Amino acid sequence: MVDFVQVSHGRRLAFQQEGAQDGHPLFLLHGTPGSRLAPRPRSSLLRRLNIRLITYDRPGYGESDRQPDRTVADCAADVALLADHLDVRRFAVAGRSGGGPHALACAALLGDRVTRCAALVALAPRLAEGLDWLAGMTASNVREYLAAANGRPHLAQSLTPAADGIRADPVRLIESLYHELPIADRQVVSDIGIRAQLEVNYAEALKNSADGWIDDLLAFIAPWGFDPGRITVPTFLWHGTEDVFSPIGHSLWLARHIPTALLSVRPGAAHFDALDALPRILPWLIGSGDPALN
Repeated sequence: MVDFVQVSHGRRLAFQQEGAQDGHPLFLLHGTPGSRLAPRPRSSLLRRLNIRLITYDRPGYGESDRQPDRTVADCAADVALLADHLDVRRFAVAGRSGGGPHALACAALLGDRVTRCAALVALAPRLAEGLDWLAGMTASNVREYLAAANGRPHLAQSLTPAADGIRADPVRLIESLYHELPIADRQVVSDIGIRAQLEVNYAEALKNSADGWIDDLLAFIAPWGFDPGRITVPTFLWHGTEDVFSPIGHSLWLARHIPTALLSVRPGAAHFDALDALPRILPWLIGSGDPALN
């Protein structure tokens, strides 16, 4: 069930909780585009591991109000305020894909409130030294980021009609990307259960507008507002070698620059394989279990 909390400038964030209500708090930050309804570990697993899972719509997605000109760093303040609202002092944080940079922002900026951080198939900063940022990305990704570099109106011209189409038929996003997916990703999205979860996620994300999607891409190519090299929280990075949405070079760069990083590379895996990886990382996130998985 969706709940709301008021954050800065009167904005509302939509959030929900699952699992063990008195368990280990874990914030799961969704991808791009995405929502609080993004695929997540089964409630039975969360209860077995005694995890209280908290998800929310980033500004502009789903039921959350837009935050104009937001940066990746702004996520940390929203998470902190939501944690305060829920009377949660310390917590772990995880993010997949577009949620990865936002999870890293929490790890960098919230001090000892964050116990552990996991970033799966994450992006690196746009001006990451020594990284060819667009190398290995799909043509559609490259087009979107080049449009973002030309400013919000250019990006909106592309993403607004796309969001309208997805709102009318949520499966359209998966179908439009299918020809660009590597075999590993095609196998994942062919699963009826996963496909249904993705459709619900995309429909909720874009139900009101494309604002969240547009603002995410603009935030990724702008200065993030924090230095990943300042992260001191234990941080787990996971990436598949065949990822064409956030290529593995991004996590390799992050692993070299985050002093506390542990990196797991899975040969032959791609972007959507992160959905399967997250449940296996949960024990490490709450302080038990071996993080060296592939």
